[in-house]
Amino acid sequence: MNALLIRADAGKQMGTGHVMRTLALAQAWQDAGGSVRYAMAAPSPGIAARLNAESVEIDAIQAAPGSDDDARQTVELARKQNAAWVVVDGYQFSGNYQRLIKESGLRLLVLDDYGHADHYWADLVLNQNLHANESLYRSREPHTRLLLGVRFALLRREFLKWQGWQREIPEHPRNILVTMGGSDPDNITLRVVQAIQGLSLGDVCVRVVVGGGNPHRESLVEAVASSPRFDLIYDVRNMPELLSQADMVVTAGGSTLWEIALLALPSIVIVIARNQSDATRLLSERGQCRLLGDAGSLSSLFLERAIKELFYDRECRESLSRNIAMLVDGLGGQRICQLLCESSP
Repeated sequence: MNALLIRADAGKQMGTGHVMRTLALAQAWQDAGGSVRYAMAAPSPGIAARLNAESVEIDAIQAAPGSDDDARQTVELARKQNAAWVVVDGYQFSGNYQRLIKESGLRLLVLDDYGHADHYWADLVLNQNLHANESLYRSREPHTRLLLGVRFALLRREFLKWQGWQREIPEHPRNILVTMGGSDPDNITLRVVQAIQGLSLGDVCVRVVVGGGNPHRESLVEAVASSPRFDLIYDVRNMPELLSQADMVVTAGGSTLWEIALLALPSIVIVIARNQSDATRLLSERGQCRLLGDAGSLSSLFLERAIKELFYDRECRESLSRNIAMLVDGLGGQRICQLLCESSP
């Protein structure tokens, strides 16, 4: 089986979610017998360590992300390793970037969330969201095939053993999980921590995930210093276990939602990025999450009230868990790898 070259970055604008979901595809490709390399512009030490731990090496891109020089360097790296496919994930990778990759003769898979490019030249376009539909990609090449919907949701290898796991809903949560993604540039995590601190929830344990790219670690440490029921967890490697142990979660609206779905965890969702709005709205309309809306317009009082209401409403938590259960099955990576193999020369 041939190599896969993945072009993705994690920074202030992109967050780590784009890299972590491509890691799920990388793992599936490895499990099928292939090799994987990443092409990245200045990855953080945490991301580099995580990829290296997965037996994935990183090649440096010495160009502005999404530029013509970036595309040329990516093509050179793909040819050097005889890559069967180039996989691109990031809103900086425009239609022109895709065109340059395709004109080199390489096969291209683009991960997308809302139709950000002016035109799609890729062989395959993957949008794993609930709202994914063909109308987002009207401007595309005749050969471009669309992979749309949560059946293609990418979950990392460590989640596979949790397929079919049955959740119990307690009268009152014993553990609350807070996770706002790998970077959380606006420190929404702190706002959630402060909201919970303002509530009387008994001896509940609150676990707060602090991503490897989070620049607000010191302020979070200071905020929970006098709150023994709070536990800060850094650069998490055991997310399935944390989700299984939690009784409810306050989360950002990124790809963590598909992990939450597999574990049928009742959730309060805050939108912290543009690409999260449509998917979270549909989840809310289907009774699969409690959506609070955009973080920028979210009042502390409303946040406190929502957490308190879900904490004391077992019926609502049962409904959220039941409705989101089995939304994803964890096999998206395998489905995509099969399509890549079938389409390879």
